[in-house]
Amino acid sequence: MNPLFTIITVTYNASETIPATLKSVAEQTCKLYEYLVIDGLSSDDTVRLANESGIGNMTVISEKDRGIYDAMNKGLGIATGDYVIFLNAGDSFKNANTLQLIADKIMDNDYPGIVYGQTEIVNASRKRIGDRHLSAPAILTLDSFKNGMVVCHQAFIVLRKLVDNFDTRYKFSADYEWCIRCLQRSHRNCYIDRIIIDYLAEGVTTANHYASLWERFRIMSHYFGFFPTVFRHIGFFVRNLKRKNKK
Repeated sequence: MNPLFTIITVTYNASETIPATLKSVAEQTCKLYEYLVIDGLSSDDTVRLANESGIGNMTVISEKDRGIYDAMNKGLGIATGDYVIFLNAGDSFKNANTLQLIADKIMDNDYPGIVYGQTEIVNASRKRIGDRHLSAPAILTLDSFKNGMVVCHQAFIVLRKLVDNFDTRYKFSADYEWCIRCLQRSHRNCYIDRIIIDYLAEGVTTANHYASLWERFRIMSHYFGFFPTVFRHIGFFVRNLKRKNKK
């Protein structure tokens, strides 16, 4: 019998951040999962920490890859769970009952295509920094993603039969494009009005930040049209200015 969930953690030299993730998975009261750690041949203690975590039904693979999305595709290739959850090194479930909460939502709603919830930003000490600047909407549709990544990838749980690989042509925003394709295939999306994921704030270089924004613009233009995307970005610019002024 297949597990209800496949949890996938992609790592590379993540010995400082992966302990919180491993602890979070190990503490889950719901055990209806398999756990895959897909490592990019780390040179630190990442693999040792994973192997010594004591988590049941766990597979650790450590080999060279072609980047984070290639590693995620490896995880998808061996996943057997009904649903897939990507939990990056440093990210964690909100509490020990989170996976049970998601499982209950799935059972109560007869296996929807996507289950999703809110995300909180934390620092390395697991202290709250704040909410994401975009909140998950109570009703999620394909059009919701016209406004950007309104649901954090880690809080976006997808029925595996709806999933295909990440497009590795995108180096920074393939998760956004992947979510759009999942939404195209999902007929029912169920909202959990709770914070279900603690997301580790990461320092992204300015170069990567702008490269990611450009990729996202290209993806939006492809799926939602070039000119509508341009007009929406004018609105994004105004929104960001207002947010900065409030600070």
